[in-house]
Amino acid sequence: MTRTTVNRVLIGVAGLVLLATGVLVLAGGLDLYGRLGADPPSWWPLTSPDQPVLSADSRTRLVERSWWWPTVIAGLAVLVAGAAGWLYAQLHRSGPTTVAVPTPGTSRLRLRLRSRALEEALETGTAALPEVERAKVRLIRGPRHPKLRATVRLTPGGDPAALVEHFETGPRTDARTSLGLAELPADLRIRVVPAKPAAAVRRRGGRRRHPRVQ
Repeated sequence: MTRTTVNRVLIGVAGLVLLATGVLVLAGGLDLYGRLGADPPSWWPLTSPDQPVLSADSRTRLVERSWWWPTVIAGLAVLVAGAAGWLYAQLHRSGPTTVAVPTPGTSRLRLRLRSRALEEALETGTAALPEVERAKVRLIRGPRHPKLRATVRLTPGGDPAALVEHFETGPRTDARTSLGLAELPADLRIRVVPAKPAAAVRRRGGRRRHPRVQ
């Protein structure tokens, strides 16, 4: 699971929780249950505008329990640690943020390219290669000695040897030439989806029914 997917899931879950909480508070504050003639259960929170989130009995009963404060402190500690870890993951990047691009004939001009822009260009070029279903490229190490880390998923029955040759003569060579590097190491990881036998495909599609002759 990529970082973008994790971020979307976390944001979606947080949004749903906040939306549900807001709907409950709004329904109780506007006395929608009474206006609509609904009869929520006794444990349902905020059923009327005068009802607090936690009643005095509930607050007293919880505070008097010996496990209450250790549980609250542990829960808050886990929440803060999780938030700090998520923030560190957003700010931390294993590779360089920019790379230098040579500018022949203009010694005083320094041109730098965002690493993500280079990665996207490499992903597009790799995905356009024959038999490639999906491609993910990352730039790691420092800006002076970059290295590519590519993960490529081939279509069923794809040829890994042909992909290595196409990647070497295509995206990798183009990136090395554009950056003016003598060498550009690459870690290429290939995932091949096995081709499904024709018999299995026919079985999954179901048996063919021959028409009856009467």
